[in-house]
Amino acid sequence: MKFINDSFMIGNARGVQLYQDIAKELPVIDYHCHLDAREIYENKSYDNITQLWLAGDHYKWRAMRANGIDERYITGDASAEEKFAAWAQTVEASFGNPLYHWTHLELHHYFHCDELLDSHNWKEVMEHCNSLLSGADFSPRQLIKRANVEVICTTDSPLDSLYYHQRLSEESDFPVKVLPTFRPDEVFDNNAKTFSQFIDKLADITAITITTFADFSEAIGKRIRFFHQTGCRISDHGPVEIHYKSVNEATISSLFLRKRAGQTLSKDENIILDSAIFIMLARHYKKHNWAMQIHFGAIRNNNTKMHQLLGINTGFDALTDQYQLAENLNGLLDAMAKDNALPKTILYNLNASYNDLVATTIANFQSADCGVKSPMQFGSGWWFNDTRRGMENQLACLADQGLLMNFVGMLTDSRSLVSYTRHDYFRRILCNLIGGWVERKEVPDNNKILSRMIRNICHDNARDYFNF
Repeated sequence: MKFINDSFMIGNARGVQLYQDIAKELPVIDYHCHLDAREIYENKSYDNITQLWLAGDHYKWRAMRANGIDERYITGDASAEEKFAAWAQTVEASFGNPLYHWTHLELHHYFHCDELLDSHNWKEVMEHCNSLLSGADFSPRQLIKRANVEVICTTDSPLDSLYYHQRLSEESDFPVKVLPTFRPDEVFDNNAKTFSQFIDKLADITAITITTFADFSEAIGKRIRFFHQTGCRISDHGPVEIHYKSVNEATISSLFLRKRAGQTLSKDENIILDSAIFIMLARHYKKHNWAMQIHFGAIRNNNTKMHQLLGINTGFDALTDQYQLAENLNGLLDAMAKDNALPKTILYNLNASYNDLVATTIANFQSADCGVKSPMQFGSGWWFNDTRRGMENQLACLADQGLLMNFVGMLTDSRSLVSYTRHDYFRRILCNLIGGWVERKEVPDNNKILSRMIRNICHDNARDYFNF
């Protein structure tokens, strides 16, 4: 039997049936990723499998470093062939790591290759893949269409022109929606100079003179309206930690003026201003019925030497902990709710030890006023939790503390056009979990309810929740 088959990752017959009958062929709504709209628009084919697979993939880079591969063969000037050979050496050492599964899912789904990549057959596998890459099926748009994708949400600065999103929306032969996501990380930058420079650019692009916090809100609101007109229905935020401190409006105005002028604020002062900015943003999102995503818990660029050499997003990040997370998270959401400014919200927690903390907090703020079931969502296993164990932990915690039936499901969070197999990976894990419940007689074998549950989580809930 081929390694990748309909029972791969599924250890019970009912789960296999749910996968085959329901999950397998459902379309993909990828509501959070880091694909480049320009790359999709220009639709240029790839020169080789190394370019498609290894360029920019810090998941693979971390594994290669752990396998003793010299940096030259990871991010350096080695040839495409040398880098692929180095990756193949790492694959055979990666049993237990999701990279082993992802690698072979991608070979199976995109290249119809069922060889198990290792240090002995790497050249044959590479040559097979390279021989296909120049074909029409391997352009960015065709890779997306072959993955049965309906919607892609990229990640974009508030200052982005969204030119390529607009052009893609005019392409009649490409039915996939490529929509922007509003990611205003710059407004939370503790560096006052960087913050001030961003405000200057925001003032220029909106033609609004920004001298007060109210001006700032007006300018941000104008950009949000522009994103909304271009199809955006989601924001995203990536704080290391969640903090909340409340003060009066006069203090907020004073802190904004000082930081706007380039004056360095203390840690507590930044927390106060950031809290006010977060609530202001949430109010705008709720007005437009957007979903607000918050990815928190990543401490980045920890290897100073390699950060200086290679820059950001190169594989030197880790999860972090936080003092008084429960108090801060509940306080921030409560402040939004009291101000009638709490939109649909998805919280992604990177430190799995906080899963129950986050899930129980979410349950405090569920409400019917957003027009969808479970407007407060516990986001899928993210980054270092994008594994079988991480996904199962998140799914079990959500089922324990909330309603798994209403979960909006999986996303890729990826820069790779062939990472849509992660949706398939998630669906297999989901079907295995629910099929196991059935076989252990923990839930009834009601095909109507089970089918709806799988369909909801894999597709329908995201469709209804985001309302693209």
